[in-house]
Order: sequence, then structure tokens, then C-alpha cells
Amino acid sequence: MDLRIFTEPQQGATYETLLTVAKATEDLGFDAFFRSDHYLKMGSVDGLPGPTDAWITLAGLARETKRIRLGTLMTAATFRLPGVLAIQVAQVDQMSGGRVELGLGAGWFEEEHTAYGIPFPKEKFGRLEEQLAIVTGLWATETGKTFDFHGKYYDLTSSPALPKPAQRKLPVLIGGHGATRTPRLAARYADEFNIPFASIEDTARQFGRVRAAAEEIGRKGDDLVYSNALVVCVGKDDAEVARRAAAIGREVDELKLNGLAGSPAEVVDKIGRYAEAGSSRIYLQILDLDDLDHLELISSQVRSQLS
Repeated sequence: MDLRIFTEPQQGATYETLLTVAKATEDLGFDAFFRSDHYLKMGSVDGLPGPTDAWITLAGLARETKRIRLGTLMTAATFRLPGVLAIQVAQVDQMSGGRVELGLGAGWFEEEHTAYGIPFPKEKFGRLEEQLAIVTGLWATETGKTFDFHGKYYDLTSSPALPKPAQRKLPVLIGGHGATRTPRLAARYADEFNIPFASIEDTARQFGRVRAAAEEIGRKGDDLVYSNALVVCVGKDDAEVARRAAAIGREVDELKLNGLAGSPAEVVDKIGRYAEAGSSRIYLQILDLDDLDHLELISSQVRSQLS
């Protein structure tokens, strides 16, 4: 079971804070550092000092880290034109020596679009599908040849399809809870399917849909990596769990029901149940980015048991 650290910087974090967490992620033996791609805080937090851009952040981290994978859960298709996104991600992959993964989603948070003047189209899923076709098509085009795409939302003519990522096949993540269109899109374009904040039962059901969709187009279900994203709150004892839950404005019982919370033994047991549902990778949503002792505890007493 791979354990990856997943952060939500729109809730309030500087680049320096993210760099500190990313370096701790690497030093403590976790597999990867991922971040959300949002421009507006959610909930009652103040969000200070303001948002950081996901791909600018990852470009900096690419030069400041050496081992961990780097990526997004999920970049919003509404934020960037697909040709520009392909260039950005390929460049960051080069800067990292081939450690980048692209999570790409349709975009959903209308308020952040309104706040920063970003168009929020009605038909988002169709745009996402075309973006996936374009980004993966540009990367797959043989050097020296050109790429053309003529869709409903995007039109590319004689693109040189440059630059290329450092990786021969840069992993693409698709995720979500949709029962029909999402599995079909994952089957066609994804290297990994991620379901965020889902129960064990819903996880197994959605993984089954993705496997079935892959097999329908002649792809093996096991060709994809299957993963979860879950909030985490671990403590050496009940008091420490309660303190960490309070620090992120959550209740212990709710966290135990909807995430990975409790003692290291409790969290290891629940991760095992997600593994039985088909998950081989967990993105641990860390909401208190100043609590590096939390990361150390998870590494020494959870990750060590799952290695």
C-alpha cells in the first residue's frame, strides 16, 4: 500500500509551508506529495495569506526534492487551456527528472471562478474529455510530427506537440463518484482511478464500474491503479486524536466514520479494509500543515506497518 501526502493549500498556506511539508514527506519515506488545485478557501477558515497556484508550486518543489512523486488532485479543466496545460506539466516533469503525475478533473467550485474572473461553463464534462484527448495526444505525438484536434470546444491545427515530458508515459489520474461517464473516461485515458472521500462499500462499487468499463474497451481492469483520498487524523492516544481533530474543526466520531482516524492500529486496520476493496494507494489528506509531528507518527507507526 502506497501512502501519499495530499494537501489543501487554498485553506491557508504559503509556498514555504508547502515546501516544508514536501521535504518532510520525502524525508519520512512517503511515496508522493500532491496538492489540490483551487483558488478560493472553503468553509470558515480565513484562507490567509491567499491561494498558491498548483503548477507553479509543483515547479518549485520539483527543484527542491529528489525522490517523491508530485502531482494534483485534481487540476481543474476550467482553469487552463489544454495546450497550455500540456506544456506546463511536461516542463515541470522535466524539472523534476520525471516525477510528475497529472490529476485532471472537470472543475466544480463555481465561487472560485466568479472570484477570479474564470469562465465557468455549463458543459464541463465534455470539455474535460476533449482536454484529456488533447493533453495525452500532444504528449504521444512522435517528435517531428504534428498534432491536430478538431472538437466541439477546442481546435488545434499543426501543433508541434512540444515539449515532451521526461517520462515516456506521464501518469494521468481521473477520479470521482459518477456511475457512468466517469468510469468510461477513466477506462479510456487514466493510468490511475481515484475516488475521494468514499466509504469502503462505495469504493468497491466504483472500482468495479471502472474495471468493467476498461474491459468493455478491451483493456485489462488491472491496467489501472486504484486509489482513495481520505482525511487522516492519527494520535498516540485518545487525547492526541481529539486535539488533532479540534485543530482542523472536526469531530473524532465523524472522522472515524468518514476518514482514517484514531490510533495507529485503528488506522492500519481501516486501510486494510480499503485494500480488500481494491485500493493499492491512499492519499492522506493533511489539513494541519504545521503539525509535522503528525506526519512523523503516521510514518513511524502506520506507514511502517504497510510497507
